[in-house]
Amino acid sequence: MLTALLFFCLVGAFAGMIAGLFGIGGGVVIVPALIVALNQQGVDPSVVIHLAIGTSLAIITVTGASSALGHWRKGAVLVDLLKRMLPGLVLGAVLGGLIADQLRAELLERYFGVFMLLLALRMLLSGPPKAGRRAAGLPVMFTVSTLIGTFSALFGVGGGVLSVPWLARNGASLARAIGTSAACGLPIAAVGAATFMLTGQGQASLPTYATGYLYWPAFAGIALFSVPCARLGVRLAHHLPPRLLKRLFALLMLLVGLTLIL
Repeated sequence: MLTALLFFCLVGAFAGMIAGLFGIGGGVVIVPALIVALNQQGVDPSVVIHLAIGTSLAIITVTGASSALGHWRKGAVLVDLLKRMLPGLVLGAVLGGLIADQLRAELLERYFGVFMLLLALRMLLSGPPKAGRRAAGLPVMFTVSTLIGTFSALFGVGGGVLSVPWLARNGASLARAIGTSAACGLPIAAVGAATFMLTGQGQASLPTYATGYLYWPAFAGIALFSVPCARLGVRLAHHLPPRLLKRLFALLMLLVGLTLIL
């Protein structure tokens, strides 16, 4: 257990840095790491991916709060856009949790691998999001926000990989798109984590110290280190050009995605 806790702490440090730097919540790091750790601990494979996603969402609630607060203090959260996206994000988070509960573990793991590959390719091939366009109308905003919430909760990510480009297309500068995205991740993660906790109740194969699909030792170890590192990531996001790190991170996502699929 001590070795696992140390591993969780290292994952938390890296995930927190990524969350603050890119406003992405850290789930793309946390979920694959938890899959490895839980398999090593002998957890029933039928619940590993669900536990990884549910725990990731709970951790992102903490990490995202730290990241969002840092961006808020720097004036990088656009409240009007956040309010317009909020209903769709909440609905999508519930839908994502319910859909995940209906999928078999091996299918969900492969879908997550495909999701990682698509995100990695997008990060490698796309340039900076173009800002300055007018905000979309409420029907379009609600539809897109619901999709962002659904896919984010389904795969245990904070939503930034989807919401940053969308926010930039709706008039936000890149720095404010990242900051607002961090705030968007909070309702997705909180509602999604609660849904995973509820849908996981009664699963006989859950490990000790799990509440539904939330594994508390992983939550504690990762959250402890992700919060201070998220604040460091926020500082870097406002001072360093993240192009090289972005490409290296995308390559890591490619490797993880291929591993999960194969």
